[in-house]
Amino acid sequence: MKPFLITAIGIIFCFTLFSQTTTKASKRQKHYNVSSNLALQGYDPVAYFTQGKAIKGNKAFAVNAEGIIYHCSTATNRDLLVKNYAIYEPQYGGWCAYAMGNSGEKVEINPETFKIVDGKLYLFYNAYFNNTLKSWNKDEKSLRTKADLNWQNLFK
Repeated sequence: MKPFLITAIGIIFCFTLFSQTTTKASKRQKHYNVSSNLALQGYDPVAYFTQGKAIKGNKAFAVNAEGIIYHCSTATNRDLLVKNYAIYEPQYGGWCAYAMGNSGEKVEINPETFKIVDGKLYLFYNAYFNNTLKSWNKDEKSLRTKADLNWQNLFK
């Protein structure tokens, strides 16, 4: 009887852990700015920090971060991302930071229009003579506070 009980408890524990991981991954996939689970339109999230610019990644250096796929440009960047992807992930799931703060909307971005503040990556819409980074810079503190709250509310 005891071996059966231990096995049953083990199965329940594994199922619970798997369910929590699957739920977190599916929530991320639902709310993050991805196409076919690929984030940042294939740009390397680590390069923003290490090279200070947007660099296209390579699928040979792909990383799956809880259901979100990132392409890194080098093996070194891939290893850094694997070690702690949360450091390099863009804020607000990769949606436009300005729009998230201004209206709470998920708006597409131009991956080459970005800003790093306090070690965090923020991305912005930039097309058709509308660069939202400029608007963000005018009221960054307030927009950042609102964007943080709006993003948290999406996961409730």
